[in-house]
Amino acid sequence: MTEVEKYIQQFQPAVQEKLNALRQIFFEVLPDTEESIRYKMPAFKVGKRHLYYAAYKKHIGFYPIYGLTEIEDKVSEYRAKKTKDSLHFMLDRPLSIELIKNIIKLKSKH
Repeated sequence: MTEVEKYIQQFQPAVQEKLNALRQIFFEVLPDTEESIRYKMPAFKVGKRHLYYAAYKKHIGFYPIYGLTEIEDKVSEYRAKKTKDSLHFMLDRPLSIELIKNIIKLKSKH
């Protein structure tokens, strides 16, 4: 079992499902991505940097999301208050799969 799988297992089944779906999106978009735990959360090598996600009581945080001016209108509804680099995907709503794919693709080019 990987460290990321251990991280995901600590949450309730409904949250695990979303975390696993998010994890699969990374592998779908970037099949050769490197997965690890950094800063106590799942991290994926995307281009020269990493993208991270973490589960919280009411949302899944997705980081860092800055410098994507071409899709700002799409990410703005998920942007965490008072931050410029965090998105919050609420647990009581479906993941925005196409948006996440788009973010990963764009970040992989930076």
